[in-house]
Amino acid sequence: MFRTRTKICGITRPEDALSAAQAGADAVGLVFHPPSPRAVSAETAAGLCAVLPPFVTSVGLFVDWPAAQVQDLLARVPLDMLQFHGEETPDYCASFGRPWFKALAMRDGLDPAREAQRYAEAGARGILLDAWVPGLPGGTGATFDWGRIPASMPLPLILAGGLTPANVAVAVQQVQPWAVDVSGGVEAHDATGSACKGIKSATAINAFIEQVATAANARSSR
Repeated sequence: MFRTRTKICGITRPEDALSAAQAGADAVGLVFHPPSPRAVSAETAAGLCAVLPPFVTSVGLFVDWPAAQVQDLLARVPLDMLQFHGEETPDYCASFGRPWFKALAMRDGLDPAREAQRYAEAGARGILLDAWVPGLPGGTGATFDWGRIPASMPLPLILAGGLTPANVAVAVQQVQPWAVDVSGGVEAHDATGSACKGIKSATAINAFIEQVATAANARSSR
């Protein structure tokens, strides 16, 4: 049976990391992009990594950091995998001696398969496709036209961009990605209905992962 993997990104609290792990998430994402409301410090990130149980991958998300700063953070935080969300070159991404993947924003005119091939040749483990919103490197809550994704990609495909418990089953059935990545779609809301950015809802995480599993099971039974 094929199983679509799940990453819960933008984790800022130990209880949310544990909720993700207990729900069956394969990975949690820690954001090291200071403008993001979900950004964490090296000290906080190290604490989050320390509470993760075995076989849950910790992923660090970077946006155009100087290489020396990435190396300094890696000396302080035991990340399992790196995610690059800016304009990083293939050689840059491959220079840290850690497994990594590259995020691509689905700008008009982008050929995702051709661009992914450049990173595949440098050793990327996967390619993440996200919505493009000018000036924002991800976490926008926006979706994109999944019909633009080529049927064949040179790397395992991670689908992101506006995924929620309400639409992820359709996404999995249509795109058939290796994994899905969610952040805002599983966040808590306050009494006014506003999203609490960086604070996850255990109920939403469970619903999201259940929908992924349901869609994957339906795909396998065809």
